[in-house]
Amino acid sequence: MKWLLLILALPTENAAARMRAWRALKGAGAASLRDGVYLLPQSDAQTAAFAEVARDLDESGGQAWLVTTEVLDYPFAALFDRTEEYHQIAVDIQEGLAALEGNAATDIARLARKLRKNLTSLTAIDFFPGESQRQVQAQLDELDRRIQARQSPGEPTPKETAITPLDAADYQGRRWATRQRPWVDRVASAWLIHRFIDRQARFLWLTAPADCPADALGFDFDGATFTHTGEGQKTRVSFETLMASFGLEGDAALNKLAELVHFLDVGGLPVAEAAGLETLLAGMRASLADDDALLAAASQAFDFLYTHYLNTGEIPAIGVGKD
Repeated sequence: MKWLLLILALPTENAAARMRAWRALKGAGAASLRDGVYLLPQSDAQTAAFAEVARDLDESGGQAWLVTTEVLDYPFAALFDRTEEYHQIAVDIQEGLAALEGNAATDIARLARKLRKNLTSLTAIDFFPGESQRQVQAQLDELDRRIQARQSPGEPTPKETAITPLDAADYQGRRWATRQRPWVDRVASAWLIHRFIDRQARFLWLTAPADCPADALGFDFDGATFTHTGEGQKTRVSFETLMASFGLEGDAALNKLAELVHFLDVGGLPVAEAAGLETLLAGMRASLADDDALLAAASQAFDFLYTHYLNTGEIPAIGVGKD
């Protein structure tokens, strides 16, 4: 295996440059062999990270030498053991699980997002991943599942089924039904239906899925016409299932919204706007007892987000009801 060695002579009178170098090396996951000598397994990304540190030091009055070497019989991989870092995240996850019953789910959800971000950063520099990474990812997935169960009781189980392309023209003026007190996926799906699929949609807010009338199109509950589909990393939330069903996946702005809804509903890759939207929706739901009023208020938020994404996207928007 080939390795990268970065040998540094730090500038003695430039504390800012020394701090930049230390932070960059830590962020890259470099191991320290001794003062001023750092190690990484060779790859294009690691080479670029070391080269950037060397360039900055050269410009700041220091010196740096980047060397590629091949070592056959020394266990350098042990220097990159991330077990203790995974253990700390695991401890924080268990504290989150313990606190879930006595705290607002939204507060623990913010903790979970922070832990997810930390885990993503850690896995990026875990060059020799093992069981610790898998276990912590599973624990964090469980925390996300428990949070969702608190925030949105009755969250549907994804079903393995092919998505049939549908024509929105055949779904006009229909009744659409979902569970009452809608949270992220349900309220976003209702917005999507009214905005892009059925402009004359009427919504029923069900006390229980069993109350869904036979002539209504259910969404986001087990047995609904439109619900979670797929498995594992390929799971679609109801918002994404509706998009796929009605041919809306070519809309770049809707795809950005889908990433946001997916993250808030079932976790996954962090989205910058997630915390703000979640806080806004939580305030709406706490302030508005009527679900039609909640949808009306939330729809304004989704309209603004959609317009923002549309103005910063690269692909023209498509879909029934586009203004």
